[in-house]
Amino acid sequence: MSGRLTVIGLGPGNADQVTPEASRAVAEARFFYGYKPYLDRLDLRPDQTRVASDNREELSRAKDALTMAAQGHDVAVVSGGDPGVFAMAAAVCEAIEAGPAEWRAVDVAMLPGITAMLAVAARIGAPLGHDFCAISLSDNLKPWDLIELRLLAAAGAGFVIALYNPISKARPWQLGRAFECLTAILPGTTPVVFGRAAGRPDERIEVFLLADADAEKADMATCIIIGSPETRIIKRGEKPALVYTPRSAAGLRK
Repeated sequence: MSGRLTVIGLGPGNADQVTPEASRAVAEARFFYGYKPYLDRLDLRPDQTRVASDNREELSRAKDALTMAAQGHDVAVVSGGDPGVFAMAAAVCEAIEAGPAEWRAVDVAMLPGITAMLAVAARIGAPLGHDFCAISLSDNLKPWDLIELRLLAAAGAGFVIALYNPISKARPWQLGRAFECLTAILPGTTPVVFGRAAGRPDERIEVFLLADADAEKADMATCIIIGSPETRIIKRGEKPALVYTPRSAAGLRK
């Protein structure tokens, strides 16, 4: 007998930004696996069970959830944002690929959520209006040299860059180094958006120029969007400025 495993994205933290599909999946599941702060967002019934684990235990969490689902239970794995963006969906797939045959028999569904860069972008305008990419600055699962290579390649190709996992107590220097790398390619006037806890009560959205960007203004709850050379800031007097990237490349605008 095999059960069901649903990987759910809860969005950036505002209950209004949880999709109806995700809410239905939460109502149907019986066992919930996830990082404790994400599980704490759920208003569960007495017949539903939380199984919390640390933020760096993604693969172990996925294995435990698959074991429970393979026994016939309805299981949810919970992520913040979108589970497919630097989150639990990939860990579940990795566990299934390397795991026992019964895990491949589990019905698996990945439910999308609003990821941090989309929430931050919506707060400030349309910085992702043209081609963009997302890069995690965490070097827990990849070498820092590779991160620098990707930053330089993305900036050189004219992509807007969303930075996830920019800084932590264990990784205090990477964001400053990333700004140094990008300054070698991008103009100092490039807009940089610091979006912390977008949609939550402690939200803070700030816009700087790359030349003035200060890594110490970020923490792990911050998603940073670095514009391309074409990204613009529209001043609006007393109203908040808008940051946007034109839809067409230079020379092709009408």
